[in-house]
Amino acid sequence: MEVLQAILIEDEAALRLATTQTLELGGFEVQACASAEEAVPLLRAGYPGVIVTDVRLPGRSGLDLLAQIAALDAELPVIVVTGHGDVDMAVAAMRAGAYDFIEKPFAAERLLEAVQRAQERRRLVLENRQLRTARALHPDTPDLIGRSAAIEQLKVMVRNIAPTGVDILINGQTGTGKEVVARLLHAASGRKGNFVAINCGALPESVFESEIFGHEAGAFTGAQKRRIGKLEYAQGGTVFLDEIESMPLALQVKLLRVLQERRLERLGGNESVALHCSIVAATKVDLLQLSAQGQFREDLYYRIGVISIALPRLAERRDDIPLLLAHFVAGAAAHYGRPVPTWSAQQMAQWQAADWPGNVRELRNFAERLVLGVAPALPQLDQHRLGALAPLAPETSLAQSLPQQMDSHERELILTALASADGNVAQAADTLMVPRKTLYDKLKKYQIGSARK
Repeated sequence: MEVLQAILIEDEAALRLATTQTLELGGFEVQACASAEEAVPLLRAGYPGVIVTDVRLPGRSGLDLLAQIAALDAELPVIVVTGHGDVDMAVAAMRAGAYDFIEKPFAAERLLEAVQRAQERRRLVLENRQLRTARALHPDTPDLIGRSAAIEQLKVMVRNIAPTGVDILINGQTGTGKEVVARLLHAASGRKGNFVAINCGALPESVFESEIFGHEAGAFTGAQKRRIGKLEYAQGGTVFLDEIESMPLALQVKLLRVLQERRLERLGGNESVALHCSIVAATKVDLLQLSAQGQFREDLYYRIGVISIALPRLAERRDDIPLLLAHFVAGAAAHYGRPVPTWSAQQMAQWQAADWPGNVRELRNFAERLVLGVAPALPQLDQHRLGALAPLAPETSLAQSLPQQMDSHERELILTALASADGNVAQAADTLMVPRKTLYDKLKKYQIGSARK
């Protein structure tokens, strides 16, 4: 279970005690300090929690402390507590990089909501740092894009199980990103060896055994010299067996033995070779059902599925569609040398309501057609969901001035973020990477209502 941490700086003893108790009831481990000087030794880059500080303190002020924290770790979230009506102080804190501010007197629920959001943001920041470090060792590793609950859980699972070296089975429909997850598992494992991908459905049965296990010279006609197989080539790394349901039954028996003993013999040879690699298999079908039909070995299923990861369909993570589409469009525009197209909030709501049977792969193709100016066919829409999602945005007129067009575009971006967040302003502010107060000002400016605060 994740440990929630907070450092509290408050000089008033009674308020310090009450705030500490509020945070502890919310599940936080709290280190309470009476001054900035007392808190400084607790601060460090990479601290996994949240800082809550009064802006007016004896000695060094909360703003002074905020500046020191920003220099130490600019992404460490600081929530500043100001006196009622202390607007100038709050504005100065936000400009200096504070995550949020709270005015005294504040309700316990208001404090906990802000601190919990800040803790979640901190968790994501540290997780992304870890993934960037892993990607530096494996620069070809793709991103797992998304902030939905399903993707966040998947990222946590990858981070936790990758270093163990356990064999893993990935279940997912076509286009859900099975190889992406396999490559992330390899990158997060810290292994220095190769990532070797084998499409079991693309290898002819006649060469399967030689490709997987290798062969000795003279093992068969045309085998003039020893050949190292895919499994052996992946020593110290990861083997990805895609479409494992397509593996011939005769070879499933041999693979099972190799996985159990962690040793293999090349075709035509007697020498036993120790195998030091992790196995990640992937399938788009129910292997147990195939096993019941006699088309897949049940014992192999249980051997490769020590840990099983189920990938969500795109229709189960619709909130990620704006992020995914923006990523794919940017990549396609750079690849083809085309401008990045724009879209309205109403269009995005339609795309989020689509079924996307081809999942992320279909969305990527859709993005490329958008960039190339080819009118993409939209998948079937869920009309009920479309009615719930679609925010109506004013059409941009060619006669509008540049500031007016910029305002229209900004309004559409805000509407899109709110639609993705189901009207939650705090979540939309995180998506847009702006302070919540700034977003409230924009909502007022553009006369946008919201369902949730």
